[in-house]
Amino acid sequence: MNQNLKPVTSEHHPKVSVNPKALSIPPITWLVLAICWFVMFAEGYDLGIYGAVLPSLMEYKEWSLSPAQAGAIGSYALIGMLVGAVLVGTITDMIGRKKVMIFCITLFSVMMLLASMAPSAELFGLYRFIAGIGCGGIIPTASALTIEYAPAKRRSMMYAIMYTGYCFGGVMGALLSMYFLQDFGWRLMILIGALPILVVPFIIKFLPESIGFLMTKKRYTEAEKIANRHNISMESLNEFKSDKESETKNKFNAVATLFSKQNVRATVFFWITFFMGLFMIYGLATWLPKMMREAGYPLGSSISFLFMLNFSAALGALLAGAAADRWGSKKVISLSYLLAAISIALLSLKPSSIVVVYGLVGIAGFGTIGTTLILNAYISKYFSAENRATALGWALGFGRIGAIIGPILGGLFMTWKLDLSWNFYVFAIAAILASLSVLLIPKNIGGKI
Repeated sequence: MNQNLKPVTSEHHPKVSVNPKALSIPPITWLVLAICWFVMFAEGYDLGIYGAVLPSLMEYKEWSLSPAQAGAIGSYALIGMLVGAVLVGTITDMIGRKKVMIFCITLFSVMMLLASMAPSAELFGLYRFIAGIGCGGIIPTASALTIEYAPAKRRSMMYAIMYTGYCFGGVMGALLSMYFLQDFGWRLMILIGALPILVVPFIIKFLPESIGFLMTKKRYTEAEKIANRHNISMESLNEFKSDKESETKNKFNAVATLFSKQNVRATVFFWITFFMGLFMIYGLATWLPKMMREAGYPLGSSISFLFMLNFSAALGALLAGAAADRWGSKKVISLSYLLAAISIALLSLKPSSIVVVYGLVGIAGFGTIGTTLILNAYISKYFSAENRATALGWALGFGRIGAIIGPILGGLFMTWKLDLSWNFYVFAIAAILASLSVLLIPKNIGGKI
């Protein structure tokens, strides 16, 4: 880190000194990480629980949902996420990341409460859509806070830990559904998704405001007070301020750079990979229990496969991240998607051994959900600092189109009464395309990744 940088000061207030012996990982880092992990956990539960309750929801006689309707409802939350992700950048610049996070948690918690009491499928879908808007603001806000409060050399590790909250939220949804869904029904499972609102008072009291937001608003005194109170290096604040100013100045140029002769090929194949990856993640998360139920497994067992999908993803993300550091992101991502394609295709054969089935589902979870984290890191490392955030944001935005299509297409396949194998094949084909697409990304200028 540049030792020549001086503390940020305002011409309206005196210079504030900072303890030079700042802790490498101050306690505030762990607090922010814990809060961000929790909100990602809550989002993982809220988005994942729909797939767990889907078999019961389709058997709910009052609504008589067709597969196409169920798939469409599954996509409503994802469409809401796309809307929320687009809006959150503007809103967070106006009111701050802490307030946006509190608003998002409150919004999707209230909507989950209303969804649990919905008298009709139409209202249920509407509440899921609005909940998705709240969820759409969680990932960028939690990511920014985690990275901002983490020491520079530990940011990748902290981000990886934070992101596992999403996977474990899906694990919790599957676990609770395995034990309580048959006895208490799907409404209770949805209602549990409203409980994060109980943690909002804790977040209001203990989560510090985004230092980056304070710096961009020229509220330097508040930023310095937070830094002094929590032993945060002021050099890192100057670094962050410089990055934000550079990002603002080059915002439009960064978009144009993505489609320059130098980057257009990488941009296109990154977009294809994100599209296919998110298509698989949300398609499988929505339809895997129903697909396994159609394959002859009882409700409890079919939900346990969703548990395996998310659990293996959480562990796989950390292991694959270490592997990517050693052997290169491109190789690990391509191989992971290829393994996912093979495992999903083999599931269509309905193996007689339950151990083999769990193993195949576990590999699928590792190769789809777990790979997303590495893909995020790969694109961030691939592009330069000037257009890194833009490259990731646009790739994720295009990928969310795949996320929306995945649940819809799964529902249409069932409506058309195609052979069950085709539900597996379509996700396997997407995995193969993702694997090939990654390989077609050219080396960056440095030639290192």
